[in-house]
Amino acid sequence: MIVLGIETSCDETAASVVEDGKILSNIVASQIEIHKPYGGVVPELASRHHIRNIVPVVDTALEKSERDISQVDGIAVTNGPGLIGSLLVGLSFAKGVAASYGKKIVGINHLEAHFTIAFALYEIPLPAIALVVSGGHTNLYLVRGKLNYKKLGETRDDAAGEAFDKVAKLLGLGYPGGVVIDKLARKGDPDRFHFPRGMMRSGDYDFSFSGLKTAVAVHVKKKGIRGKIEDLVASFQEAVVDVLVFKTISAAEDYGARSIIVAGGVAANSRLREKMKSEAERKKLSIFFPPMEYCTDNGAMVAYTGYLYFTAGREDPLTLDAYDTDPD
Repeated sequence: MIVLGIETSCDETAASVVEDGKILSNIVASQIEIHKPYGGVVPELASRHHIRNIVPVVDTALEKSERDISQVDGIAVTNGPGLIGSLLVGLSFAKGVAASYGKKIVGINHLEAHFTIAFALYEIPLPAIALVVSGGHTNLYLVRGKLNYKKLGETRDDAAGEAFDKVAKLLGLGYPGGVVIDKLARKGDPDRFHFPRGMMRSGDYDFSFSGLKTAVAVHVKKKGIRGKIEDLVASFQEAVVDVLVFKTISAAEDYGARSIIVAGGVAANSRLREKMKSEAERKKLSIFFPPMEYCTDNGAMVAYTGYLYFTAGREDPLTLDAYDTDPD
């Protein structure tokens, strides 16, 4: 079973080829430099650049895999959640290829793919709790098996990665904010300032980071940046990490999980990795972080999830549509 995976949910144009669950190629065209002047992703610019990148990215993925489109059995494509304009580029391209070459197609939930890729890389003791944390989403899942999961909670407002980007923009640190803050925070004191930890209640798996973002803005407005900016961003980052760790570990205990999967772009954050690993080990839980190339948006996670669906017998019609928000 050879699957071509296509991912265009936000600002990365990505494609991958997976054969019998093995990743043969994983190509990503980033748009960071394009969106950097604006301090965040501009949807119209993102979709335009997907149109420019989609053909060369897919061609390169096939070339690197040493497979031809005629050998592909099915096409897996992200059809949500994400930016509709961006999603439609990848989805329309996938439909066109499927129709032209007589290939079957399956739509993939972007968030599901983020944690499902872990099964291609590791032996995961089940049940597991999966935290998907990125610029657009912060979701928590109970995972009982491959393709067998239940959403436990999600953000009520800002995602964790969005909070990083907005605080970085407020402080004039540049984009993407998560990378800059992570680097600066390593030199700062995370206990220098106390910022709120939203919704830290047992049994509640939803998230909220808008209050934290506002608290940083109010602090800067009233007091300015006293001392080192490293202390300020370290204190902010610690508040985000505390919430993510508390919710994830609490869910693992409440549902009798044996392991934890942390995925999405913010899974690259060094403090989150350090603290989540420490708490998981203390609770005797196995913990898995996909390699950095599979944390950010990528085609391999889509192709692998598509491989699982195709082998399970699922196939979608060419009337498949895109959606912007994650269904319950």
